[in-house]
Amino acid sequence: MADLNRIKRENDRKCNEARPIKITRNYLDCAAGSCLIEVGKTKVLCAVSIEEKVPGWMRNSNKSWITAQYSMLPASSANRIPREHLSRKGRSMEIERLIGRSMRAVADIDNLGVENTFYVDCDVIQADGGTRCASITGSYFALYDAFEFWKSCKKIPFNPIHSKVAAISAGIVDGDILLDLDYAEDSRAQVDMNIVMNDKGQYIEVQGTSESAPFNDEQLSKILSYAKEGLQTIFKMEN
Repeated sequence: MADLNRIKRENDRKCNEARPIKITRNYLDCAAGSCLIEVGKTKVLCAVSIEEKVPGWMRNSNKSWITAQYSMLPASSANRIPREHLSRKGRSMEIERLIGRSMRAVADIDNLGVENTFYVDCDVIQADGGTRCASITGSYFALYDAFEFWKSCKKIPFNPIHSKVAAISAGIVDGDILLDLDYAEDSRAQVDMNIVMNDKGQYIEVQGTSESAPFNDEQLSKILSYAKEGLQTIFKMEN
């Protein structure tokens, strides 16, 4: 068993310790719900807008829809990231689909009795690893508050969120299993994973890949154990 204090990490974090999280809710005046989430040095602005219509393929279904968009702003990284207004990056599209799936998994939008689209926009304003996980966690806060706002406007009969949801990264770096990788750790990880769960202890999505070396059952079990432990701290922050 690894010595949790042996690994030298920024701010002297133990290998099973997540970075500090700060949530600023209602960060924007014009969004139905919004939050600025800060996970260590990573900062993501999540905002929800609402339209009283649905995509064409959902018309006359009497059901609502949640969709997401994700982007990294040009100055969010040390090297300028070009804007994606001309063409979408595969990575961005994959992440926004993940965010959308994660939100739909904890919201009973089929029984709202209205055709509304809830757009969740996640803009990374500073990236230091874990941007997709921060986007999912921040989106929960923004979407919860948007539903509460829409309910107060008597546009929907109830807040459809039935479970909390959050995400965290973990991986194997220099042979050690670490929770909540920052960029320096993620960039040299042998194994990289993102775990999305609800507060009932159920997995919504587990993304795991070997970057340079395979991993075994024991390592996978330990990674998931670290993730579950770290996510409990986030769930205590959520409504």
